[in-house]
Amino acid sequence: MAIRRLNQTFALWIAQGFGIGRIPFAPGTFGSLLGLLWFGLLLSFGNLWMFIGGTVAGIGVSVWLCGVAEKILGQKDPGSVVLDEVTAMPVCFIAWVLPISIYLGKMPPPFFFYTPQFWPWTIGVFLAFRLFDVVKPWPIHQSQSLPGGWGVTVDDVLAAVYVNLLFLLAGKLGFCGICGNAFDR
Repeated sequence: MAIRRLNQTFALWIAQGFGIGRIPFAPGTFGSLLGLLWFGLLLSFGNLWMFIGGTVAGIGVSVWLCGVAEKILGQKDPGSVVLDEVTAMPVCFIAWVLPISIYLGKMPPPFFFYTPQFWPWTIGVFLAFRLFDVVKPWPIHQSQSLPGGWGVTVDDVLAAVYVNLLFLLAGKLGFCGICGNAFDR
């Protein structure tokens, strides 16, 4: 019985972003900031397949642990559960990471997205993610009706997909030449 309680406590602690989700204001925003660290960790492997695999594995763990956290807390998508934001954050950068990786022939280093040249865009990606996660345009809102951890996690992954679409559209319309600037390095 004590081991089961310990396992539940540990699962909840991870689902709450190692306790960050217990911050009484804007827990999703703080979870997203933790997601930037997760993004940097995935980049640090220096391998595109590790980045993609780690991102997919993180989403899978989020589905599982967020579902467990819902049962423990007895709530649908509890605000303190932020692992979904953490694991969706790398997805926000896929439209940026893939072309840079292909062009350079290797993964950009973790600090690449935090250099003076690119940090404004990193902040823009972060803010766009928070906007889509809060506003939840179609079908993001509808995805929350999925069962268990799927409903908790999929809405954040869809918000991250919207960020990519926005980024790609801005590039096509000429509002940001970020990949072009990255290739000039």
